[in-house]
Amino acid sequence: MPTETMTGRERWLAVLNRQQPDRVPMDYWGTSETTDALCRHLGCDFDTACKRLHIDLPLTVGGAYVGPEPDEGSDAFGIRTQPVAYGTGIYNEIIYSPLARYDSVEAIEAEYIWPSPDWWDYTHLPKQVAGQEHRIVRGGGSEPFLAYKNLRGEEQAFMDLLIHPEIVHYCLDKLFNLAYESTRRIFETIPGVVSITYVAEDLGGQTSLLYSKEQIHEFLLPRMKRMMDLTRQHSSFVFTHTDGAVREIIPDLIAIGAHVLNPVQWRCPGMGREELKADFGGALIFHGGVDNQQTLPFGSEDDVRQEVLDNLRILGADGGYILAPCHNIQPVTRPENIVAMYETGYEAGWML
Repeated sequence: MPTETMTGRERWLAVLNRQQPDRVPMDYWGTSETTDALCRHLGCDFDTACKRLHIDLPLTVGGAYVGPEPDEGSDAFGIRTQPVAYGTGIYNEIIYSPLARYDSVEAIEAEYIWPSPDWWDYTHLPKQVAGQEHRIVRGGGSEPFLAYKNLRGEEQAFMDLLIHPEIVHYCLDKLFNLAYESTRRIFETIPGVVSITYVAEDLGGQTSLLYSKEQIHEFLLPRMKRMMDLTRQHSSFVFTHTDGAVREIIPDLIAIGAHVLNPVQWRCPGMGREELKADFGGALIFHGGVDNQQTLPFGSEDDVRQEVLDNLRILGADGGYILAPCHNIQPVTRPENIVAMYETGYEAGWML
């Protein structure tokens, strides 16, 4: 086995800068139940598991909430959730969307209090990153339409695009402005430290885009570009997460400044790995690609190994690939398959 010559941070930066890493970087996304099961399987804590599996886990930084105390069960936006068990795992599901009852911008302005950027403090960040120079740091970013859906309710949010566009524009401006200011404060508190910034929106479903291209261009791309411009101004790489079948909108994401595309759900229509690499590999770094809907939860260890090898061969050709699951690994996935993913990536991912 070759000897590592880079830290995780150096490995990530080599790929992001189109340079040669010692081996492919590997990232981890999983639910808490999945992580606990993996640690039990390996008989160690998560930090030790990452070392044993050679995972180059980013350090994620952000503001500490210091604003008004929310009502019990609510967050700073007034969104209330409750835990719902799904057999193998638990998710916090929304039970109250505070903007659902409004039918005008004026009514929202009159009654709703938007969170202030001053409700988060950043003075702890220098201490948080001290001694972590070996890890890539991820900080800041945005995903406001997800927040908008939580504020309005999923069904109402989609209808708003057609019947209440003025509410959508108003709320997205508020949400993007909050994300922008938070990200700016992170950059300025720890200048030069953040290397990855998460500018995301889920634009795709399993078979096609979730919105029309016209809606994406009207409501989302201009605001996402503003976030990407801020990210680039501070020498951080734009990490763009968008699930599903998004082939149709990838050129637009590149045009506004995306560097990294996650999660590469290659089983969705139009998302074939060979085609994505051929058409966009010169402009994008691919992150993810190990299917967590079929291969990881329901495939054999050999199936997982083969998929990793395929991803290294296709997405990793001439560099430009970070190995990771397509999204959070769910607790129906056997720990043996997770171990097989990282062991194969480590064994086969040298000098790509």
